[in-house]
Amino acid sequence: MTFAIHGLAVARGIAIGRAVLVASSRLDVAHYFITASQIEAEIARVRFGRNAVIDEIHRLQRTIALMGPKEAPHELAALLDVHLLLLQDEELILGVKHWIADRLYNAEWALTTQLEVVARQFDEMEDEYLRERKADLEQITEKVLAAMKGLSSPVVPPTPRLPRKPSQQDLLLDDTVDVPLILIAHDLSPADMLQFKQSVFAGFVTDVGGKTSHTAIVARSMDIPAVVGARLSSQLVRQDDWVVVDGDAGVVIVDPSAIILAEYGFKQRQGEIERGRLSRLLHTPAVTLDGQKVELLANIEMPEDAPGAVKSGAVGVGLFRSEFLFMGRLGRLPDEQEQYEAYVRAIEGMRGLPVTIRTVDIGADKPLDKSTREDSHLNPALGLRAIRWSLADPDMFLTQLRAILRAAAVGRVNLLIPMLAHASEIRQTLSLLDHARAQLDNRGIAFGPVQLGAMIEIPAAALTLNLFLKYFDFLSIGTNDLIQYTLAIDRADESVAHLYDPLHPAVLRLIANTITECNRQSKGVSVCGEMAGDTSLTRLLLGLGLRSFSMHPAQILAVKQEVLRADTGKLRAWADLVMTDDEPGKYLINA
Repeated sequence: MTFAIHGLAVARGIAIGRAVLVASSRLDVAHYFITASQIEAEIARVRFGRNAVIDEIHRLQRTIALMGPKEAPHELAALLDVHLLLLQDEELILGVKHWIADRLYNAEWALTTQLEVVARQFDEMEDEYLRERKADLEQITEKVLAAMKGLSSPVVPPTPRLPRKPSQQDLLLDDTVDVPLILIAHDLSPADMLQFKQSVFAGFVTDVGGKTSHTAIVARSMDIPAVVGARLSSQLVRQDDWVVVDGDAGVVIVDPSAIILAEYGFKQRQGEIERGRLSRLLHTPAVTLDGQKVELLANIEMPEDAPGAVKSGAVGVGLFRSEFLFMGRLGRLPDEQEQYEAYVRAIEGMRGLPVTIRTVDIGADKPLDKSTREDSHLNPALGLRAIRWSLADPDMFLTQLRAILRAAAVGRVNLLIPMLAHASEIRQTLSLLDHARAQLDNRGIAFGPVQLGAMIEIPAAALTLNLFLKYFDFLSIGTNDLIQYTLAIDRADESVAHLYDPLHPAVLRLIANTITECNRQSKGVSVCGEMAGDTSLTRLLLGLGLRSFSMHPAQILAVKQEVLRADTGKLRAWADLVMTDDEPGKYLINA
């Protein structure tokens, strides 16, 4: 039966494919693809874990047989019998083998996936006693996973899209048997998203998240359709269901009919035609109708993203999110040499174009790894994150600063500091930067000059610009956090997403004042938040005087098209009109 799930559109386009569910249970397991040569080994790992649990149950049964009814009541023996039956259930065994052999899931992923499939069947049972056996199934799965721990789980590179026997829906998709996969999950950490970044997935859907959550940001950087905040999607969608992800409307259509598939297939092709048309602008300089040059930069997460940024037409990297080098490492942070080599790869990938490296911005919705419990803080977004985290660990911070300074000897590097608000933080940062230079000098290690910048993402910073312009060469407006902190809206919380408004008058005034003051003092200023890549806001930002935009590479050509059509002389008066209105959004509807 066809039905639709509504969420938030965060990455545009249409994706059509089969659902791959990341287990939404409380079990925390690794999810990665294996190679065909590893199928038997993965099945053996599950068999080992299952047999270990079966042996344990047999031992308990023998022990219980020697006890009296008071020490070992009949119910306990019956429970063990149930667990044994579940472990030996053919559907569970065959299902796990299917996910490993046909989908190339690793053993843990296959086991938890089949747990989800069988658990749904328990939920649909009318008999209350049988429904409650779902908890027993979860318990034995946990035991099998525990028994499997200690066996090696190598990190395996993603596999190509998997061939499968075509169905009727396959035939509607241009007779292809190369079926795209759509990832469905309750939530995905930034590290998870990074792991899947070069994977087979054609689209993403998550139950939670906001338009500027880091899950959404990375999804956009992958240039694939994505919908977040779709609430119960991971519970309503079943493994292998056909789904359509409409990243333009924020809608997920499950089990679409042939007519719906044909309609969305047409939309998909139209999107490809539009992208082809935009590609003609690749080598066109970004200059407005009245001759104003505009700098279009790229935001990247990893060094390997740099060549793609060049191919997209970026004239540099405006934001290298260095925290992605630190994530998912179980507390083992990258040392100076590893960071240095990563920064050099990014610099070399940009072929002489400038690279702006932001120091690590860990915290809030970007924990170091899954084991980090951010909810242990009263409010992680207002806690120890970004520069606060760095200043709290000077040795770690000095390590990063030395690596960046060394990389600056290889190419053009700008150093960007996030989430500054206090003069004392600025002084501490500058002191540590001088100390890092002295350490390298004492060791006789070459380092280069850097342009020093600060992010304006806290209202306190936007209201004390002269303090920042006294110490920094340029400012970069991080609109994602600036909106969050100005409006007191958690940008990762879909329940308040409707209040997250980049066109709120207070937000626009902070942005406009920052741009105006930087221009007045001849200091560089850019916008590196999501507003920079939103084509509906390009003309307004140009009218406010912005000449440097940093965004996901996938958005550069669309923004360039808006720049080429713009006349900043005419836009200036229009932008002033927008700024004086209590409802600026109405001007952009007809813009």
